[in-house]
Amino acid sequence: MSFRPLHDRVVVRRVDSEEKTAGGIIIPDTAKEKPSEGVIVSVGAGARDDSGNIVALDVKAGDRVLFGKWSGTEVKIGGEDLLIMKESDIMGVIEG
Repeated sequence: MSFRPLHDRVVVRRVDSEEKTAGGIIIPDTAKEKPSEGVIVSVGAGARDDSGNIVALDVKAGDRVLFGKWSGTEVKIGGEDLLIMKESDIMGVIEG
C-alpha cells in the first residue's frame, strides 16, 4: 500500500534515538523520549499561493529532518508507525 500526502504535508519515519548516553549509561525504553528526528518518506505537491500557483516544498523524500517534539499526527500505514505533518512543522534538514 502506498500513501501520498496532500498539499504541504509530509510523511516522516522517526529515527530511533540512542540507547546509551555519551557516558555509557543505558537508557531503558520507559525513560526514552520520542525522537524529534526523522526521515521523509513522501511529500505532497506543495501549497498554493495567493494567486493559485503551487509552491513546491523545500524538502524531498530521503531528507533527514528535525521537527518539534509535539509535531504531526501519528498514523500506522502498512504496519509501520509514521507521522504526517505540515512542512512548516519541520525545523530543518540535517546534511552530511
